[in-house]
Amino acid sequence: MTVIGFHNSHEQVHPAALLSAVQHAEQVGFTAAMCSDHLTPWNPRQGHSGFAWSWLGAALATTGLPFGAVNAPGQRYHPVIIAQAVATLGAMFPGRFWVALGSGEAMNEHVTGDKWPRKELRDARLRECVDVIRALLAGEEVSHEGLVTVDRARVYTLPEQQPALIAPAVSVETARRGADWADGLVTINQPHDKLREMIAAYRDAGGQGKTIIQVHVSWDPDPDRALGQAHDQWRSNVFPPPLCWDLDSPEAFEQASAHVTPEGVTDAVRVSADLGQHAAWIAEYVDLGFDDVYLHQVGGDQIAFLDAFGEKVLPRLDVTAPAPAVAIDQPGPAGARRPEQAPQPVGTA
Repeated sequence: MTVIGFHNSHEQVHPAALLSAVQHAEQVGFTAAMCSDHLTPWNPRQGHSGFAWSWLGAALATTGLPFGAVNAPGQRYHPVIIAQAVATLGAMFPGRFWVALGSGEAMNEHVTGDKWPRKELRDARLRECVDVIRALLAGEEVSHEGLVTVDRARVYTLPEQQPALIAPAVSVETARRGADWADGLVTINQPHDKLREMIAAYRDAGGQGKTIIQVHVSWDPDPDRALGQAHDQWRSNVFPPPLCWDLDSPEAFEQASAHVTPEGVTDAVRVSADLGQHAAWIAEYVDLGFDDVYLHQVGGDQIAFLDAFGEKVLPRLDVTAPAPAVAIDQPGPAGARRPEQAPQPVGTA
């Protein structure tokens, strides 16, 4: 039994159209949803940058689906603000929200004017942010001095159960590093051997919780259009780290991808007009051990994609609803100053 979710790409689709799409996804049989959190699209043709946190409130209120979001605290977002946002959604929609916390990309984060740190500093900053967010979600007052600074912060409206904090990873090293703090692992479609190695690294390092994969797909009844929309929309997303971390504008990604051929996109995007092939590809990810599979249609027509997959793909899979998205017990934060007695979360004795 597998959760099949719908990924909402704020870089590519107007937020009002995305809201209609995710409502439709629930109607045709998808059992979960997730979204990106971008200030900037990956290339000028994508052309959107809806604010994920505003949209999430509307999406959670108008569907019964659980949702996840991918976020980068530490530069564009202060971790206290993210803790407050997570707490509010968790309090309003219990068990229906999780967030994946990553180290970010320069294209979104450079707007603060702060220097874009080296990767090891970004990873260290992320860990500090995770610790701060966990402590705040536990109802603690937090002060912290390090790569981020927090002065006597406390979040007063808390969920009864902390939402899950998930580790996003595209490398084995990052998957292993997230194992000591995360409530699960999320990645994107990559070669199967790489995915097996990532799951093994996460589990061998003590990683708990579910494993999640976001799969970029391009479907159209016409094979040429399926390939063409993948190339048009997603050729800027074929580059491995560090290039994808460090380019700082849609125009830079556009220049970098100028010589990517349509066939060169097919390693990053599952392209086919054959719905049976798409079902088989999803089944392969399930066989690899992924609990949740989120499908991202890189082409523009989200409703046609949802109708086709709802009618022809989901019935071929053993689709189920996810368990509540709540945190696994974790050790307390390192370096955060706590009060003598932490306040009780709302709703507890």
